[in-house]
Amino acid sequence: MKHFKKIMIGVLFACSVAGASRALAEDAKPLYQNNFETLEAGKTPDDFLILDGAFVGKQEGGNKILELPGAPLDTFGALFGPTEKSDVAVTARINSTSKGRRFPTFGVSLNGQGGYKLQVSPGKKALELYQRDAVVATVPYEWKSGQWTTLRLQVTKVGEIWKVEGKVWPQGGTEPDKAMISFDETKQPTAGRAAIWGSPYATTPIQFDDLVVTRVGAKP
Repeated sequence: MKHFKKIMIGVLFACSVAGASRALAEDAKPLYQNNFETLEAGKTPDDFLILDGAFVGKQEGGNKILELPGAPLDTFGALFGPTEKSDVAVTARINSTSKGRRFPTFGVSLNGQGGYKLQVSPGKKALELYQRDAVVATVPYEWKSGQWTTLRLQVTKVGEIWKVEGKVWPQGGTEPDKAMISFDETKQPTAGRAAIWGSPYATTPIQFDDLVVTRVGAKP
């Protein structure tokens, strides 16, 4: 009888471990992912909602990317991925160049067109967080022209607030352990999709690659 109980305990433990492993695997699986490797040149991804701008696929060396042309000079964006409220993160690699004293701005956002945006603003030498059209946080940041930069923005519920956190790092660099910029939201965010943004004020193209939307855990 004791031997049978030991076997059952072992079976239950193995099942619980397997269940936990499956849950972790599901949490780690991206909600959305696009590296544009199947996108035809001159085309726009079918699952994108273009808010404005002539985003098109392009072959860059041996890599396929999504590119926003250097004209006209305005702010352009495209929505993608699932509709979510919180406990989600978006990551993208973005590249552009300056021209004289003119600089582009670019970023990623969550919670739809009027949600939260993480923006690199080279002309200000700053990394900024926006809520709708208002800057809610800013920190110094030195951007390097012509270098791919990874941006990560996440919104998580922490107790009775929603913490909006962002960080960036250059290609070849190490992802920061902690958020570089943050904002505490006291009102429940509106559900919406992730987005990429670009303003080609330098009259040079802005390129996007490796878009990923993932689930992140809520904090008690």
